[in-house]
Amino acid sequence: MEWRDEGIILGLRKHGETSVIAEVMTHAHGRHLGIVRGGRSKRLQPVLQPGNSVDLVWRARLDEHLGQYQVEVLNARAGRLMESAIGVHGVQAMAALLRLLPERDSHPRLHDAFAVILDSLDTPEQAGALYVRFELAVLEDLGFGLDLSACAATGVRTELIYVSPKSGRAVSAAAGAPWAERMLALPQFLTDRDYPCTNAEMLGQAFRLTGYFLDRHVFEARGIEPPISRESFCTAALRAMPPADPVLPETELMK
Repeated sequence: MEWRDEGIILGLRKHGETSVIAEVMTHAHGRHLGIVRGGRSKRLQPVLQPGNSVDLVWRARLDEHLGQYQVEVLNARAGRLMESAIGVHGVQAMAALLRLLPERDSHPRLHDAFAVILDSLDTPEQAGALYVRFELAVLEDLGFGLDLSACAATGVRTELIYVSPKSGRAVSAAAGAPWAERMLALPQFLTDRDYPCTNAEMLGQAFRLTGYFLDRHVFEARGIEPPISRESFCTAALRAMPPADPVLPETELMK
């Protein structure tokens, strides 16, 4: 068996004295593991860093075997990512989300989104908003996508400012007013791509929205704790955004 694909390094673990098992999010073959012979060498260590895009050739006698990787670097972005808290925690947080997917299930959209966001993590005003959209895409691919296109109660597509915590559907200002305290806030940048995420309050609302549904449908359902890297990334991204008026304490931004 043999195939060739492009992928992004998620993580490594030692294998024997000189090799590693590389975990890679590939474009066509999903999250896929393989042995890299000599992966702990001085030549390959810089290549096999989380966040780097690589060209892969995978070989195995049978498809179900672990197999071996031959790798060549395509985009050595890991060094740049390690220069900031947003970069370090962003790579780890997205890798943790991708590990929720079944191994070897193809998710080309998530691979491509992962690459785009990694290339934007050095732009703090974009990083948080892109990451939230990545979490929405992961929820959708796991079968728990949110419907933010129209009001669940009336069908209108304007003034969508809430999300029902029960249904995961958008709710308009008028329809949601009687239950406003029970609703999750829906920042406008998630329903209108031409509307930017301009401040920490908006971004905090978005983090709370996706975090709620990840907890409910994924982490609690599987009996696992949310990754610390997500909290660390959210904190770093919020600090990089200008505050809204009035200024809210950092601990209140995701409430």
